[in-house]
Formats: sequence, structure tokens, C-alpha cells
Amino acid sequence: MWLIIVPSLPSVDTLRDVRLQVPLRIYSADDQLMLEVGEQRRTPVRLHDMPENLRKAFLAAEDDRFYRHPGIDWRGTLRGVVLYARSMGRGRVPGGSTITQQVARRFFLSTEYSVTRKFREILLALKIEREMSKDEIFELYLNKEFLGHRAYGVGAAAQVYYGKTVDELTLAEMAMIAALPKAPSRDNPISGPRQAMIRRNWVLDRMLHLGYISETEHAEARAEANNARLHGPVRQLESDWVAEMTRRKIVDKLGAEEAYGGGYRAWTTVEAPLQRAAEQAIRDGLQAHDRRQGWRRPERQLDEAVLDDRETLQQQLASVRLVADLMPAVVLDSDDERAILLARNGEEVIIELEQLAWARPRLGPNALGSRPQAASDVLQPGDLVRLRPLEDGWRLAQVPLAEAALVSMDAESGAILALVGGLDFGRSQFNRATQSRRQPGSAFKPFVYAAAFDNGFTPASIVNDSPVVINDPSMEREWRPTNFSRQFHGPTRLREAMVHSRNLVSVRLLMNVGLEPSREHISHFGFERSDLPDGPSLALGSASLTPLSVNTGYAVFANGGYRVEPQFLHRVIDGNGRSVIEPLWQPVCRDCPEPREEVLDELPESNGQLDAPRRITLGEREDNAHPQELVGPTLPNPAPQVLSPQTSWLISSMLSDVITGGTGRRALSLNRSDLAGKTGTTNDLRDTWFAGYGGGVVTTVWVGMDDNQSLGRQEQGGRTALPLWVDFMAVALEGRPEVDMSPPLGLVQAQIDPDTGLRVRPGQVGAIQEWFHADNLPAIEDRDREQDDTDPFDIF
Repeated sequence: MWLIIVPSLPSVDTLRDVRLQVPLRIYSADDQLMLEVGEQRRTPVRLHDMPENLRKAFLAAEDDRFYRHPGIDWRGTLRGVVLYARSMGRGRVPGGSTITQQVARRFFLSTEYSVTRKFREILLALKIEREMSKDEIFELYLNKEFLGHRAYGVGAAAQVYYGKTVDELTLAEMAMIAALPKAPSRDNPISGPRQAMIRRNWVLDRMLHLGYISETEHAEARAEANNARLHGPVRQLESDWVAEMTRRKIVDKLGAEEAYGGGYRAWTTVEAPLQRAAEQAIRDGLQAHDRRQGWRRPERQLDEAVLDDRETLQQQLASVRLVADLMPAVVLDSDDERAILLARNGEEVIIELEQLAWARPRLGPNALGSRPQAASDVLQPGDLVRLRPLEDGWRLAQVPLAEAALVSMDAESGAILALVGGLDFGRSQFNRATQSRRQPGSAFKPFVYAAAFDNGFTPASIVNDSPVVINDPSMEREWRPTNFSRQFHGPTRLREAMVHSRNLVSVRLLMNVGLEPSREHISHFGFERSDLPDGPSLALGSASLTPLSVNTGYAVFANGGYRVEPQFLHRVIDGNGRSVIEPLWQPVCRDCPEPREEVLDELPESNGQLDAPRRITLGEREDNAHPQELVGPTLPNPAPQVLSPQTSWLISSMLSDVITGGTGRRALSLNRSDLAGKTGTTNDLRDTWFAGYGGGVVTTVWVGMDDNQSLGRQEQGGRTALPLWVDFMAVALEGRPEVDMSPPLGLVQAQIDPDTGLRVRPGQVGAIQEWFHADNLPAIEDRDREQDDTDPFDIF
């Protein structure tokens, strides 16, 4: 047997390099844990970081002679042999396995019950002891051992059962964890509390007998009750949408098995305070909209016979899942003045009549009943409803019918600071911020205007706001666009048209510039050309776009004309701290040199030497078997400039006027002068938007129905989406200085006639100031042909 088994034993060197299965952990940019995912829960702990009493508890329970034997406890082994002989091999008997033998079995052997396997275990334990130190073996054991409820190792067990780290455990809790290896699935303090307590006290008795603890410590620990309960991973930040995006990216790169067990840690770009503000803004905004649509009905009716049975009620409430912050509750009683409810957390809540003023019955689309005159008009005993916690207590609520998405990013780098794809990730994993394609409506107009400004138009250009009939091939019918107000305003300056969102002006503007030149120009903002309709309806935002893509487009205006790619992942490192995934960033770099287009394919023929440095191609590098070491600073990888700073500033100037005098006036509550943005509302009030920026942060909000139904009468972008944007930006801009809005070189200011858009002479009554490209000033208005025609702006 010796000759057969010894040569087949595995190498102990593999133990030195063993990689424990550690779950994937995803963090925010400020180190807040967002997600932990993996089949095994494990938190490796170095032996010297474990409390001494925890180590002694395991020695007392499993192998008190561990530091004195050579890997095999001969007394225990002989005892096992005797018991095996007495049983005639008909069943399992205590085998006297040492900690070293258990390590050998866990890492290299099966759980087969046979003499041969036991003999291999003994020989392998002796081999391990010869090649590894006792502390190395003990540390492996304490981190590898299965301790129930998917917990592997003492670090995970401390978290799973007590929600603590190992250094925070009490003596009784350490003894409980040390008692688990014997039967971790059956006799743990949650699944089998009675047997677990018996085993724990036995471990404490052993520790006292071996002199590891004093009698006082023993008595206090034995008197401690079983306070274990199941603890999930300690998530410090609920950001399921970004966490899921990150998880998928890592799995696509590494594979599921490797990603979930390789101990990888990933850091995202989201900032915890901003992510929490985004989640709260979505919840508040959807509740505000839902209350305006009236009270629908209870989710269901419970049998009144069980209202006096609290235990049954709690069981039924426990089966109803939370949706966002909406707590299930059942109405116990109601009268004219109030209703009494039992919440899922066991709290009794009183809702007064005045708190139900909003709960007018919903009779149909855009139809509400009268205000309730009694609490019992809304709530009846047995009704299953929702409660929402506010600062001054609980309030009646309901799960909103509408959904919303918010995405916010740094305009200079593209780093996503916050992203929410819906009200509740658990209810629907569909990410509306990145997957939902909806029409942006008037929020798309700035892109149309930018194309016009780069094709000869100015903010002072006059376009007729009048009815038009167009044959739109993308709609396969004649199209008669109208303004939201159903009114027409005649000749209108483009700045005025943007501020008041005149639809017909945008349509005529697009047709004047040309559909194909406009589509080509707009595609430079990051939109796929195929996503842009081949018809004039494009002027009113008929393209189906995601909130993330709209936000990326607005970032071009916010940063002065550069297209930055949105990024949600900073980096991923493995268990050894090596970076394995690190996306390539293209931040704004205003001082970076323009990339050269020319590449020399061969050396000049004159003398075979280069007269100046040249750029080498990737093909040359691959063909060179011994490339020279690169020296000097790395070449910058800047974001491409897709819009001139002048046009970008003109658009921002107009969008700033939307805030101060247009549909975005609600944002004035932020008391900042660097805000710019645009509302968007589609036909029949199906989609509502607000996209804007300030302080270097660009944010887009969408609100709508998943089934594309109308949000209701008067539910426009300024009423639904803009309040969410304001609530979020109030947090996002806190402490951020205002961005300098000074015009760039290449722009000039001139006085114009507000009716004609033409320049006027100094001193003209009623003239207003407007900004222009220096090479695209409008003509001077000639009101008096006999006056001198000298152009005072010839200097430009």
C-alpha cells in the first residue's frame, strides 16, 4: 500500500498557492459596498488577525494537541481503529482526524468512507506537516472550513451569523463558530439552535478544562443567549442598476465561474451621496405624479376574519415584498376621522382624514372623483395598501404606474456619477436609463440648432412659426406638425424659439439646413446614424433614444464641444491586487495637441535617415521582433472635439435662457447662474424629459409609462421630469463652484432689432444684445437709406 499510495499523493506546493473561492465585490467610487455575489461567502483572515480565543476555541473543539503532534494524533487514530473493528466496518465511527488531516481531506480527497481513503489522508497529513508550518496549516483550515449557510471560513461565519468581523465577536460567539465543523448544516445556531447551544457549551467547557479561559469568562459566556440570526452581505449602498451593469461586464470578460470565485473587487464611478439622491428623487417624483392621478384601489382584500389574528396577519404581510420604500400594510379599522393600519414591520399606524385629501378616486384617464369626506371612504378593514415613510411619519401611498430613469455624469471625463433605471430593481430589472428607447421630444432640439449654427444660422436668425404640411417618408404619410399650445407666432428669432420650444420653427430650420447634413452633424454627438429618422420629424425628437445617449449628447454642450464616452467602471483587481480590467478613458483635454493624420510608410530615400521624428504604425510595431523600449510621457488619449467652443457656448446660452425665462424656470430654486437645460414632451404626454447641466455635472431625467400610455393631462416635462432633476442637482451641485460662462474667443456681441434679427446702429431704440460667430454677423438694418451706410462692425 505504501508503494502504491505515496507516489500518487498530490504535491503540497499547491497548498501554498491555493486560491480560496472568494465572492466578487463591487464598490462605489468612495468605497461603499454595492454588491457581493458568489456561490461561497468567504472573507479570508490572516491568522495573526484572528483573536486568540477564537483560535483556542477551534483547538479545544477539534485538535487541542495540534501544535504538539506530527500531523496525526496516534491516540485518536487508535481509538478510531478499535471502534471500527468493534462495528465490523458497518458504519462511520469517530476517526480522530487532526486539523492537518482535515486540511488534507478538504483540499485533496473525497468524502468516501473507506480504509484506503483514510490511509491516504494519514500519509498526506504527514507530508503536509513536513513541508508547511503549523500556522500555515491552521490558517488554511480556518479560512477553508464550511460552517453552514454558504459561509466558508471564520470571517464569513462571523458575518453570516452575527453581522460582525472576527475581532468583534464575544467569547460565546467564538465558541459557537468553533462548534460548527461537526455538523454545520444541521447543528448551526439558526437551523438547529438547541443542538448548537449544547455543542457551544461543550466547547466552552473544553476551553475551561484546557486552561484557555478563566472560570469567570466561562460562566459569563455560558450565560449568554443565542443571539445569532442570518445576516446578508452588508450592502452600504443600494445601487442595483450600476452594480448589475458592472457584474455583467466582469462576467463577459472573465466568465462566471472565475468572476464569482476569484476574489475580484471592482470599483465603479458612482458616488454614494449622489446615487442615494438619485434614488430618492425618483421615488419622490413618481409619488408626486401618482398622487396627482388619484387613488386607484387597494392592492387586494384580506379576509376580515383574520384581522384579530396578529400572527397570521404578520405572515401574510411578510409574503408581500417591499417595492422601493413602500411598506405593505393592512387596514385594521377605519371611521370618519382616521384609519388604523398594521404595517409589515409590526407597527400600528394611524392615518388621519386630512392626510387623505389627495386620495380622490380615479374614475378613468384624466378623471377624478370628489375629495374624500371620511377616512372610511378610502380605507376599509382588510384592505392591503402601502405606506411610505416621510420625515413627519407614515403616509398612505400606492405603487406608481409610471416609471422613471435618471443618469448623471461628469461632463469632463464621462464618469457616471449616479444612475437609476427605474423605481425598484427587484420588481423590474429592465434598465430604463440604458435600455429603454423613447422619443426625447423637444429635448432633442438643441442638436438641431447646433447643426443650424454650423451651417450659417445665428441665434438672431428669423424663422417663420406658421403651419406647414410635409411629406415625411419616415412616417409614410403627410405630416402636419403643430406647437404644443396649438398657436402660431409668425416670424420668430431662434433664441426665442428655443426658449419657448416652438415646434414649427425647428421643423423649418431642419428642412432649410437639409435632412442629411443635419443627420450627419447630429451623429457626431454620439448617436448612431441609424437611430436618427430619415424625415423632418427628427426636428421634434422622433428618434428613439436612451436617457444615457441623450445625456452623452448634452455633455458636449456642457464641456465646450467634446464627446466623452460614458464610463461606469474604474477598474477591477484580482485577489492579489493586480489590475485585470481598466477601461480606456478619453477625458476632455483642451491643451492636447491635434493628432497628426500623416504616417510615413518608409524612410526617406536621400540618406536612409529620418530628418525628424515620425509616427510609426501598429503594423510596424508588430513586425518588429525586438521593439525598442518606449520612453517619455504617454501620449494623451483625449476626447474628440465634435463641436466648436463657439457653437457650444451659443447653445448653452440659449439653454440658460430656458432656465431663466422658459419651461425650466423651476430650476431657478437652485440659485445658480451656470444652469442650462431643456424640457421635452412627446405626443399625448407619453414621454417627459429634462436634460441639463451645471457645475460640470450633466443630468438627464425621463418619466413615462412602460406601456407607452399617457401620463395624464398637463403632465409635461416641466411638471414631471424637471422636479426630479432639481431635487437631484441640489445634492449633486452642493460644494461645486459655478462654471465660468464667459464666451470663448471667436464670438462677438452686437445690437439687433428683435423683430428682424438684423444689426442696428448704436443708439437704436428697442435694440437688444445678441451673440454671433465673429465671421457670421447679420447685416445692418438699413432703416434710412439716406444715412451713411458705413458698417461700424467692420473691425470684426
